[in-house]
Amino acid sequence: MTVAAESDFVQLLTPEGERTEHPQYGLDLAPQELRGLYRDMVLTRRFDAEATSLQRQGELGLWPSSFGQEAAQIGSGRAVQEGDHVFPSYREHGVAWCRGVDPTNLLGMFRGVNNGGWDPDADNFHLYTLVIGSQALHATGYAMGVAKDGADSAVIAYFGDGASSQGDVMESFNFAAVYDAPVVFFCQNNQWAISMPTEKQTRVPLYQRALGFGFPGVRVDGNDVLACLAVTKSALERARRGEGPTLVEAYTYRMGAHTTSDDPTRYRMSTEVESWRRRDPVQRLATYLTAEGWADRAYLDSVEEESELLGRRVREAVRVMPTPDPNLIFENVYADGHALVDEERAQFAAYQASFADEGEGK
Repeated sequence: MTVAAESDFVQLLTPEGERTEHPQYGLDLAPQELRGLYRDMVLTRRFDAEATSLQRQGELGLWPSSFGQEAAQIGSGRAVQEGDHVFPSYREHGVAWCRGVDPTNLLGMFRGVNNGGWDPDADNFHLYTLVIGSQALHATGYAMGVAKDGADSAVIAYFGDGASSQGDVMESFNFAAVYDAPVVFFCQNNQWAISMPTEKQTRVPLYQRALGFGFPGVRVDGNDVLACLAVTKSALERARRGEGPTLVEAYTYRMGAHTTSDDPTRYRMSTEVESWRRRDPVQRLATYLTAEGWADRAYLDSVEEESELLGRRVREAVRVMPTPDPNLIFENVYADGHALVDEERAQFAAYQASFADEGEGK
């Protein structure tokens, strides 16, 4: 089954950069807004590339790249309103950008200097979740609370194709459906759950799983920023109207490794990667903008220059991040403290002090 053959595959911008229409998901953006989406994707990609380089240089312990998934993240991220809440996994760098989180704050956890790096309440963007799929339950519970409070807002949860097989995600689908929770489940199907291809994860397209729980699912071209924006906007509006959850499957591709500890050449063919490279989301929008006369070479170059400045700022910020006190690991374990944690803290302090004693004896 090919994606192009599916009548419910939403696409507003072809891989060749040609604008199309969809009967259900219309979108009318001004040239300035389109240029803004292009800028978002270019800067997000440059930040991601810099983070990957920093990990290779030993400045970060690990990095999960979002290369290739910029359209899915920027499109959906720009659909989120100020009062909405976002529950990410660990790869939503573009969504964080849309929410106003400083890119440098995303790197502290991967450098090992903090447990998150930003205040979730500041921009309604919750901390990255490394436990696969658990954020779907967090988002659903939060959305149920939003509904009980009568708030005019929605919740969106991000996860990948691999996480869609987790029990936590299935439970969240059921709770969201039964309680008409105002939540959008945004699955970035990047074709690979580390080394496991999608066809070995499910017998049906992922978006169809929603039907079994009693709410709609839609598959969108995840490399089309316009389609991702239109579909997510519609799903969030539906949630705010009290009509319950929606599952959005963004059909995209992870161009790089799962994380910097992964070697994708061991399990996927280079021909597959090249076929997806021709569907590049950034180039697709650039082609459309230039064809319509809404962006020229000078503008595209200016965005590239801005992205280089961002890369430099990120690089400099990471290298001056202060090393935290090792004893802070014992803080915030329990709200009111715990005797066993106090004992472990004392043992660790004595262990640290033993190195100082050795130094004095030399």
